[in-house]
Amino acid sequence: MNQPESQSAPAAPGGLMDKFAPVAAMRAGIEATGIDPTGVVIEHMLSTTEAIVEGRPTILAGTNNYLGMTFNPACIAAGQQAMAEFGTGTTGSRMANGTFAGHTDLEAALAEFFGLPYAMVFSTGYAANLGTLAALLNPGDAVLLDGDAHASLYDGCRMSGAQIFRFKHNDPESLDKRLTRLGEQAKRALIVVEGLYSVLGDLAPLREFAEIKRKHGAWLLVDEAHSLGAYGQHGRGLYEELAIEADTDFVVGTFSKSLGAMGGFCVSPHPELKLFRYTSRPFIFTASPSPATVATVREALNQIQTRPELKHNLWRNAQHLHGGLGALGLTLGAPPSPVVAVRCTDRDQAFARWRKLLETGVYCNLMAPPASPDGSSLLRLSVSAAHTPEQIDRVIAAFAAL
Repeated sequence: MNQPESQSAPAAPGGLMDKFAPVAAMRAGIEATGIDPTGVVIEHMLSTTEAIVEGRPTILAGTNNYLGMTFNPACIAAGQQAMAEFGTGTTGSRMANGTFAGHTDLEAALAEFFGLPYAMVFSTGYAANLGTLAALLNPGDAVLLDGDAHASLYDGCRMSGAQIFRFKHNDPESLDKRLTRLGEQAKRALIVVEGLYSVLGDLAPLREFAEIKRKHGAWLLVDEAHSLGAYGQHGRGLYEELAIEADTDFVVGTFSKSLGAMGGFCVSPHPELKLFRYTSRPFIFTASPSPATVATVREALNQIQTRPELKHNLWRNAQHLHGGLGALGLTLGAPPSPVVAVRCTDRDQAFARWRKLLETGVYCNLMAPPASPDGSSLLRLSVSAAHTPEQIDRVIAAFAAL
């Protein structure tokens, strides 16, 4: 008797699953060290900046919680009220299930915050980059992408089918050369860069990029995911800090860093942004952000605008940590910023230091090839406005003990 189609025999070994052999080998190598940086479990949150990890109180120095919003009482209250009034979720996309009032209210609040007429909200920061680029670019268009750009930016460019030209990280001359080679096509080319790069903590030379953009008549998109709330008079990001608003066509970012929630956005002076919702597949086919998420983000934006001490405390802590680690003779990835990267001599040293820090009660991020942008191994820390000076001192002391 023939076997029913729904109960067909397993596929022969190999074939489709062959691609996982090197992944399994890599995983086995990690497990053999007794150190698994991907397996850290936050057992209980004690505060915005401390948690129980492996049964020990641990300072959280790798969370991207730049302004300490995750336990902000006003944000929590706004989320609770929205959940009580509108439920736990939207159960579908805005195109299928309709737009909640909170979605349009948040888009209006974002537009006002950035001083721009148009804003669009996505369900995640990844979806914001994917959805914006997939809507903006078509096959035949050219996109100039920084060599260290986030995976979501690269994936969005690839999804669009546009020609991708990567230029050397933070190198205006490399960008200029590639645009020059494009000739007339440069006038429909999009330059894609970040403000603050999330691994090393280095900043893009946005003024130079803006000048090159004007020279060739190209377009400019800046991802301010890690610089939102930390740079600029209003906290809009590095593009505001360096006064290139007039040269920036699109700003994208996430709610999961300084705003302490989940989601993403795109803002723009161009009315065509209103049409992205009809062509952006990641927007059309993804469930919209929950009412609670939308409400907490709106309140977090209000906190940024009304509490300048948040940015002040963030920079106080960033200078404190960067200065303390530098005084130990450690090699740091970039000048002071909310991201502080400590370079290690090799992968083994990075793994051993990361493990020792965790045992000492300090959690940070372990970065090693191929995840690190320049092939180096490093320990990445991110500071928060909520860290106390005493906590920063304890982090520095833990590094000194290494």
